[in-house]
Amino acid sequence: MTKTERWIARDEALARLRIKTQTLYAYVSRGRITARPDPANPRRSLYAVEDVQRLISGEAPAPLAEILPFEGPPLRGEALVQSSLTVIAGGNLFYRGRDAVDLAETSTAEETAALLWDLPQAQMFAGIAPRLTSAGGVTARMRLFSALGRRAEEDAPATGRSLDALKAEAVAVLTEVIDAIAGPGPRLYFHQRLGRGWKVVERDNPLIRRALVLAADETVDPAVVATRAAAGGGASPAAAAFAGLATFSASPLYAAVTRASVFVQEARREPVAAIARRIARDGVLPGFTDDTWPSADPRAESLLMAADLPADLSAVLQQGEATTGNPPGFDLALALLARRLDLPRDGACDLLLVGRLIGLLGHALDQAGDGSPIAARLRYVGARPGAG
Repeated sequence: MTKTERWIARDEALARLRIKTQTLYAYVSRGRITARPDPANPRRSLYAVEDVQRLISGEAPAPLAEILPFEGPPLRGEALVQSSLTVIAGGNLFYRGRDAVDLAETSTAEETAALLWDLPQAQMFAGIAPRLTSAGGVTARMRLFSALGRRAEEDAPATGRSLDALKAEAVAVLTEVIDAIAGPGPRLYFHQRLGRGWKVVERDNPLIRRALVLAADETVDPAVVATRAAAGGGASPAAAAFAGLATFSASPLYAAVTRASVFVQEARREPVAAIARRIARDGVLPGFTDDTWPSADPRAESLLMAADLPADLSAVLQQGEATTGNPPGFDLALALLARRLDLPRDGACDLLLVGRLIGLLGHALDQAGDGSPIAARLRYVGARPGAG
């Protein structure tokens, strides 16, 4: 094998292995084939010839095969969580090997869930009748947590149940949550139901669809760990996702979206003056800093290019970029989109929570089906037993 033969493109790997694209992505996510971004086009991946040949010959995987090919080994004291769902590579976000921004161009929330949950088809969401007793709550967030919490209390533990049964249950859980937020109405796509509930003009519903797809997942964070820990302990998909979503609602991203939403409200009428006040008071401008994406966040660009912002919101964006020299983050993009659609005050956070619920349910299913054990060791540092 020459140096130039160490890496091959996707089509060549598929041809040699005689498999489908989804199977190739599964091999990569499980560490059986190492992948890396193509230097000529970071949106595409190259695959290790050595790993491909090992699979063809039926050899066992290499002992030190990479689980996440775009990240290094865990540091001492870190827990390694195996996930088949999401990775950031080459400045882009991938769901099971598919570019999330590309998916957001046409995919629905149901199709994204089908991809992340490894469902046989998105049609599993069709035909589910609404629940007669609705979840209570004044705000969308209250209704979301009420519906999810009710399912967490009602559903049986996942232990001993088939993965297919858990997937079908997750489909019902997500459908019920959407119904709780959007209210009664025709059995449309999720983004259309939410649009009706929020009284969004029908032609703008695709913006809700795009936001839900882009918000579904990002990186391993405490919300993912909480979800997987609960699922690993036998919790139902709803209970595991409830643990994760409650954790996520206290996350830096959720707080950033809240700050960006307040900032957009302040700056919409007088952007120059509002920006100057923010800089003088806080030293930073909400929505224009993001450590996860040192360069531009592709999700923000995807949302804002599609949003067709009115002049007042465009001025907020342009003045902020001119002042900070930084591109907008996903938090600001959600805040601007919420105002563009005239959603309720916390609409940007609501979009984020609904989208992330899709990903967290996926993590719960992934953990229940093929997840690595999550083990933690408690080091006691309290008073000496019997000391007093």
